[in-house]
Amino acid sequence: MPRIEGETLSAHREQLRRRIFEAFAELMGESSFDAVTMRGLAERAGIGRTAIYHHFSDKEAVLVAFATHETQAYTTELQAALTESDDPAQQLRIYVRHHLAAGEKFHMGFGPALYGFLSPTARLEIRDHVVEVEGVLRGILQRGRECGEFSFDDLDATLSLVHACLSPRHLPVAAIEDFVLRAVGAEGSGD
Repeated sequence: MPRIEGETLSAHREQLRRRIFEAFAELMGESSFDAVTMRGLAERAGIGRTAIYHHFSDKEAVLVAFATHETQAYTTELQAALTESDDPAQQLRIYVRHHLAAGEKFHMGFGPALYGFLSPTARLEIRDHVVEVEGVLRGILQRGRECGEFSFDDLDATLSLVHACLSPRHLPVAAIEDFVLRAVGAEGSGD
């Protein structure tokens, strides 16, 4: 019988999931999703080759669970950071900074190339995570427009354009922040 880690079965399962997620992140950092195997995940996580199937049916299930875990951590950190201010312009600054700072930690390039390997169900589940993060930005933009701090016509287009501005990680954060704030009709720099 396998050794139980942790004080309870629930703690044991959580530790194993954490190890599988860490292994998944490492393997995704080294290669592509199509190169990841359940056997490789189990080996990297230090668990038995068949034991991984007690937790996940396949690597797509690992991906969806990993994305859920990462999205929850990301939005929890983001929401905590946003409590620093009620001002929509300041919250947008915080959102931009957080997104750029946390981008390396939370975003592993789950983009169009990966989606081609996923089932329609998994694609929808992954899209739900994107919608969750977009919901935070949507709320900031709506509040800013309602109080007259922001000026834009199309909320959905503005949301997409703001996220597009957050993609280039090689530009200075202050330049991206200033551009985004000006794009929504708010003052650029400042705190």
